[in-house]
Amino acid sequence: MNDSSWGAPPRAGLRAPADQGTSPGYGWEVPPSSAGPVHEVGEAAHTRPMPTVPHAGGEPGDAADRDRGAAGPGGPLFRDERERRPGPGQPAGRPETPSDPAPDPARSDGARSTGDGQAKKKSAGRNLRAAIGVGVGLGVVIVASLFIYKPVFIGVIAVAVVVGLWELTSRLAERKDIRVPLAPLAVGGVAMVVAGYVRGAQGAWVAVALTALAVLVWRMTEPPDNYLRDVTAGVFAAFYVPFLATFVALMLDTDDGAWRVLTFLLLTVVSDTGAYAVGWRFGKHPLAPRISPGKTREGLMGAVAFAMVAGALCMQFLIDGGAWWQGLLLGLAVAVSATLGDLGESMIKRDLGIKDMGKLLPGHGGIMDRLDSLLPTAPVVWLLLVIFVGGG
Repeated sequence: MNDSSWGAPPRAGLRAPADQGTSPGYGWEVPPSSAGPVHEVGEAAHTRPMPTVPHAGGEPGDAADRDRGAAGPGGPLFRDERERRPGPGQPAGRPETPSDPAPDPARSDGARSTGDGQAKKKSAGRNLRAAIGVGVGLGVVIVASLFIYKPVFIGVIAVAVVVGLWELTSRLAERKDIRVPLAPLAVGGVAMVVAGYVRGAQGAWVAVALTALAVLVWRMTEPPDNYLRDVTAGVFAAFYVPFLATFVALMLDTDDGAWRVLTFLLLTVVSDTGAYAVGWRFGKHPLAPRISPGKTREGLMGAVAFAMVAGALCMQFLIDGGAWWQGLLLGLAVAVSATLGDLGESMIKRDLGIKDMGKLLPGHGGIMDRLDSLLPTAPVVWLLLVIFVGGG
């Protein structure tokens, strides 16, 4: 889930730079010096510098710059500001910045009209059409493989694990110069998922131990500088991605395994949807502003409410021997674990100074941006289902 998933609409008087767009829950603040860079609220200045708009020619603030809407000493700071023509006795070059533009009468959706005459709607911070299309496509592949032939679904998990590891290790190398050996992680990650499905929890633990050992040995082929740092990150990656994903395989290896996995997926998606819908519409109070400014307490309440209702329905109608009250507890646990997982990856991305782990999925970011809430939720759902209805 992206950081902008739960955001409240931007407040009047706060404007984002036009070349970066607006995103719910990401406010923008202008430092005391208007010529300085603009940063997101809650984010360190060195991670999100405002791009400098170059001058194509001529002096700053000349007609060419004003036509482009570029910032300059003689022109407006933002492109949605219009330069006011000086009247009698008024100094020239002062921008006119209405704090709350009037609604465009030509529109019926209540969108505000900016200074350039183009009406802007509230943006969710991502391409919703692409996000919905990709989500539906992934859902079809997952459900089809889940109910038609279980080994194919295990293959889907393995592919997601390998791609997720590649994204994580690539970002660690780019942003922190942490060299995590990908080859033993990828092989070990696939082995964990397959062993969990074929041999159960004991097989998964053996695969985890061998993967950690392989990371230690593989890194010995390179110079010893930063060895401890690199292998520590490698062991962390092994537990964070493939080991947590192994619990999905453990759920599948039961008599009603397909329905358990479907319940796990539905509750996580519904929790995310509830947080997004309620937080975007009613969100005002930040949940963890230092970690993810876009998430709100109202969004968390929406996640809890949606997940508890969905959990009661799933336990009553999809899980053999399940009861609706167990679904309420399951939904509550899923909402909490999914939120913590989302915040956990937000911490990683904030430390790395990035917004998304990748760009593989249009409208979503990378694979890890979709797995952030699923991974920590998998062991929670597996454990509660074993407690409620047994191991199957």
